Amino acid sequence: MTQSQEQGHNGDFVQSLERGLSVIRAFDAEHPKLTLSEVAASASLSRAAARRFLRTLVQLGYMRSEGSRFALRPKILELGYAYLSSLSLPEVAMPHLEQLVEQVHESSSVSELDGDDVVYIARVPTKRIMAVTISVGTRFPAYATSMGRVLLAAQSDERLDAYLGSVSLRGLTGHTITSVTALRRELRKIRAQGWALVDQELEEGLRSIAAPLRNVDGQVIAAINISTHAGRRTLETIVDELLAPLLATAQRIEVDLARSSRATARARPAPLGPAALAAGRAAGHTSLLCAR
Repeated sequence: MTQSQEQGHNGDFVQSLERGLSVIRAFDAEHPKLTLSEVAASASLSRAAARRFLRTLVQLGYMRSEGSRFALRPKILELGYAYLSSLSLPEVAMPHLEQLVEQVHESSSVSELDGDDVVYIARVPTKRIMAVTISVGTRFPAYATSMGRVLLAAQSDERLDAYLGSVSLRGLTGHTITSVTALRRELRKIRAQGWALVDQELEEGLRSIAAPLRNVDGQVIAAINISTHAGRRTLETIVDELLAPLLATAQRIEVDLARSSRATARARPAPLGPAALAAGRAAGHTSLLCAR
């Protein structure tokens, strides 16, 4: 039995590719430059095999040699661009939501504004049973939720005036803001401080704190929240204990979104200049002549 069979690999498994990837993985933040012997040891390869992989990577432009040491080159990022450029916002956000929920032991979600409602596009619940059953696709009126208020606060004055002029502020609980004047004042506060805190306005016993998510141009495109039960946390402890992790998670999601945007832009063909367009037209004209 071969080693690949012992490890559960079938006949389609390419061991040389596995070894080449292990050479790349030997380099990290703590080991940006390695000697041949260090790469061989880290990747569990012979020196001869490690040398072949390193020289191949150098020749392909993914690595450079500096005397007796080797280091990765920026071209190595191309290997991840295809994956990054295919990621949607929920796919980017989910690992960060999972990490946040594990850290604070409360549910977390991401939503977008759709008309007068927020629509949940990603969610990681805790194991506790909440009064409100929420899943991806759930819609709530924006005015009564922390994420909705973050998204409303980011709207232009004209869009906000139109919204406040048409929305029906129903009292979903005894805590819900039902005055346009009071809601406008709350939205101004949220716009200034950069986050929103809602106390039992959507559902009795449910408190939530939210922050915006911005794209690479700085535009607010979504919101992220942490929700908790009023019996577990006061408003003060929510701000003291949950705001910082929430903002840090939002920042990490934004960083990954920016990377995804750059990957998409890198994968997109560059626009043709005048000379290239002229050459293309000439080539097309020649092809038509030949086809006649």
